[in-house]
Amino acid sequence: MSLLAIDNLHVAMGPQEILHGVSLTVPEGSIVAVLGSNGVGKTTLMRAVSGIYRAKSGSIAFRGQPIANLPAHRIVDMGLCQAPEGRQIFSNMTVRENLVLGGGEAGLGELERIFTLFPILSERLRQNAGSLSGGEQQMLCIARALMRRPKLLLLDEPSLGLAPKLVALIFDLVQRIRAEGVSILIVEQNARAALRIADHAAVMEDGRIVLAGPAETLRDDPRIAEAYLGGHVH
Repeated sequence: MSLLAIDNLHVAMGPQEILHGVSLTVPEGSIVAVLGSNGVGKTTLMRAVSGIYRAKSGSIAFRGQPIANLPAHRIVDMGLCQAPEGRQIFSNMTVRENLVLGGGEAGLGELERIFTLFPILSERLRQNAGSLSGGEQQMLCIARALMRRPKLLLLDEPSLGLAPKLVALIFDLVQRIRAEGVSILIVEQNARAALRIADHAAVMEDGRIVLAGPAETLRDDPRIAEAYLGGHVH
């Protein structure tokens, strides 16, 4: 069953169309990766799904319900949450305050579950978020999105700006989150790391999906190897 179904989606910023007929599905229980270089429309896609950008035409269905152009808070209430590109944490607030903002006071019961995934955050609870390392800030960004117990988690460039060891840690956490029953749509420039954990993948160029299929198949595709994996297939 498709948890998320995007069909022929067009999104424009003023007179300029950014997405040109994008279609994509996220099966329940899966990790789906959208790959592509900077500026091809990956973040626009995520923001359209999460209700930040409006669809010009086409449809987005989540759990069988149309969500295109619904207010973002309504989409969150339905069980779809996003960890945005650039983290966008509140630097002058504590880790605890950031988490509470993600889930509200009613979500405080989620803290213990969050700390099993991100034990370092329990040690940093009273620190200002701006004092965390880059990797810790990314963990906080993801943890904040998980405070609402989403059915689908959108991850926008979670490895951006992180050292290779931290990238491996973040992607290991993504797999653990999926194991807890959360489906994941991830957009990434780091194709190698994303294809290693994804079940399905799609490649975007110039606002279009140009290639899609099982992640294992794309990992072995010479076109992907040449464009995104430095010419080497592993």
